[in-house]
Amino acid sequence: MFLHPPLKATLSGANCAVVIAGVMLLTGFLGLRRGIRIAISLLTLLGFVVLVTPEPSVLRAALMATILLLGIASGRPGRGVPLLALVVILLLAADPWLARSYGFALSVLATAGLLVLAGPLTRMLHRWLPTWLAAVIAIPLAAQLACQPVLVLLTPTLPLYGVPANLLAGPAAPAATVIGLIACLLLPWLPGVAGGVLYLAWLPAAWIAAIARTSAELPGSRLPWLGGPLGVLVTVLLTVAAVALVMRGRGQVRARWPIAAIAVLVLAAGSYAGSLIGAGVGRAVAFPADWQIAACDIGQGDAVVVRDRDRYALVDVGPDPALLADCLDTLGIDRIDILVLTHYDLDHIGGVAAVIGRVDTALVGIPENADDERLHDALAAGGAELRGAARGDTGTLGELRWEILWPVRGSAVMQTGNEGSVTIGFDGRGIRSLFLGDLGEESQDALRRSSSPGEVDVVKVAHHGSADQSPELYADLRATVGLISVGRENGYGHPTDTVLDILAAAGTLPLRTDQQGLLVIAPGPGGGALTVWSETVRNETVPDTDPG
Repeated sequence: MFLHPPLKATLSGANCAVVIAGVMLLTGFLGLRRGIRIAISLLTLLGFVVLVTPEPSVLRAALMATILLLGIASGRPGRGVPLLALVVILLLAADPWLARSYGFALSVLATAGLLVLAGPLTRMLHRWLPTWLAAVIAIPLAAQLACQPVLVLLTPTLPLYGVPANLLAGPAAPAATVIGLIACLLLPWLPGVAGGVLYLAWLPAAWIAAIARTSAELPGSRLPWLGGPLGVLVTVLLTVAAVALVMRGRGQVRARWPIAAIAVLVLAAGSYAGSLIGAGVGRAVAFPADWQIAACDIGQGDAVVVRDRDRYALVDVGPDPALLADCLDTLGIDRIDILVLTHYDLDHIGGVAAVIGRVDTALVGIPENADDERLHDALAAGGAELRGAARGDTGTLGELRWEILWPVRGSAVMQTGNEGSVTIGFDGRGIRSLFLGDLGEESQDALRRSSSPGEVDVVKVAHHGSADQSPELYADLRATVGLISVGRENGYGHPTDTVLDILAAAGTLPLRTDQQGLLVIAPGPGGGALTVWSETVRNETVPDTDPG
């Protein structure tokens, strides 16, 4: 579930404006003088910042509102862009580390987009739409346009439904803010009444959550985009072209630079659409029809599918329901026969919203807290049968046999967290695989001593390729390939040189989602061989590396 970043960045300013407007109207109704009204507004604003916590976007909005109120009190109200520039200078002078905050950058850019682009966008859209509708669309579109170069640093995707989702969710945000603030003010004195008011606040909040959940689960909610510096550079160039087109004056229609901007945008749109279509056609032609394992490209997290014909198991769900939903759509999966949640770190369970209501059986570990229990309840409410998983549990997925190798049921140690990761193996149709969750070296050695998994064809490398690995276990496994589900430029240094050396010593070929995208494995044409398909390298046969 997500609320799109440009809306999150601008909501702080909108909330401050709603609070101040409410106070000014109320004090005006009471007949108070302007100076007293402004003073009460400033005190209320201070309390609001303390209540919602002084995050970078809140600080930016509150300081802008404060300076604006002081300007009104002095009879010299400021203008938007100079006011924003002054606030940025003051905040960076007070805390230079804000320059490294994505939240602060998005807040500033979204506000600048509203100040600079919302008006021209409204006038442009007014050619085809009523003024009120043009203005409503222009606000989130301006924020989106201004923020996109930074957003691609966070995730190299384009939000297909970002603006429509913000249009639908935006009107509910002020209502939730005002009603929630009233409830907070009433809580110390009239807790019963405050509880009733909070129920009212739940309605707009639930609407926002529903919009976020629905837009995250729609097909193609995030379209792929170039990552790294090249992706940022291309996004900046296209943003400049779009801004140039929006900001042109009426007398400049025949000038060369608007024509050039249009040409750049049309060429980019055509190239991008062609690449998407071409990738789809290429995937349809080269994708192995008998694939058995698919590692989704979901960033820094795990979500791996095991398949036998029309039966599917999913080992973990990654950090983001939108990315997981995209992967399942790509693979043509509507229903999950077996869901395995290895443990309860966010990068393994954060995408669970994408599969609730679509799971038959869930194999889970021991819940660590109330949040984990609520996750179990949500799965059960969606129709899933929950089973506590431990060593010795077995079953089938079509003609594949599965077995739980870890943790040991009833043991006093290594039951939860990384060291208690539910470890499952699959065997059948020419591939034997093992999924290690986030087990560390100590727990891997304990698994090796207690369960002796033997040799496998595919191993899901533990903990995204961290250095905390057991060389002895990987030497025993002698896997042909090792899947490393890892995010691009993840900041952890994953996969580490240590684990890559361990895999090389074991004769295991590393396959990485950060470099190769979606990874798909099928039985190869020869005994012991595997066919590997990836988004960057199509079909490739990997021979059995076992010299015996």
